[in-house]
Amino acid sequence: MRPIIGITSYVVPATWGVWHDLPTALIPNDYVAAVEQAGGRAVIIPPDGRDPDVLRVLDGLLLAGGPDVEPVRYGAEPEPLTETRADRDAGEFPLVRRALELDLPILGVCRGMQVLAVAAGGTLHQHLPDVLGHERHRPAPGIYGEHEARFEGGSMIAKLMGDDVGVHCYHHQGVADPGTLTVTGRAEDGLAEAVEDPDRRFVLGVQWHPEVVRDRRLFGALVEAAS
Repeated sequence: MRPIIGITSYVVPATWGVWHDLPTALIPNDYVAAVEQAGGRAVIIPPDGRDPDVLRVLDGLLLAGGPDVEPVRYGAEPEPLTETRADRDAGEFPLVRRALELDLPILGVCRGMQVLAVAAGGTLHQHLPDVLGHERHRPAPGIYGEHEARFEGGSMIAKLMGDDVGVHCYHHQGVADPGTLTVTGRAEDGLAEAVEDPDRRFVLGVQWHPEVVRDRRLFGALVEAAS
């Protein structure tokens, strides 16, 4: 059997056919395709804050990108440009904490990396242009930023990425303090681009969007760890 990889998702109004603005559990199909092309079986997980019991039938967990994490979860007040979804936080944080207890393989993408960091006791920058002085990590609505990342020698992400270090990013927040995780990659401006937990078999967060290019290196590593 293919390893079953759960992908966290949104519930947002969506329109198709004759149906308009129906509350819909969805996720960009790039995530599903990336998991399937890497040999996994993708299962979409709608937000559910009641319990993390779904993990009992999963072999791995993919924390997808999305809205900002609620600042209260890392002891901060929300800033004007912070946009949160309480339902996703309520559903994802119990999943992450239980998955870490079970040593279930986890890949966090963009928001997913930030969720990992906050779950590990870390904090976030709420608006990167205020910290970095530029908007290259989210240059325009719907436009990915492109840059190169630097990875720590010997780290999991360095071994996976090799010499191809170009990444596609779209975010206005970032990890300020990774908590108990280890920062293993940074952008040219010093922002954390990758975090890992070397004490677990596979816990990796990346600030960019590898699903956009169906990056078999990262999704293949998740599927392999879940096998």
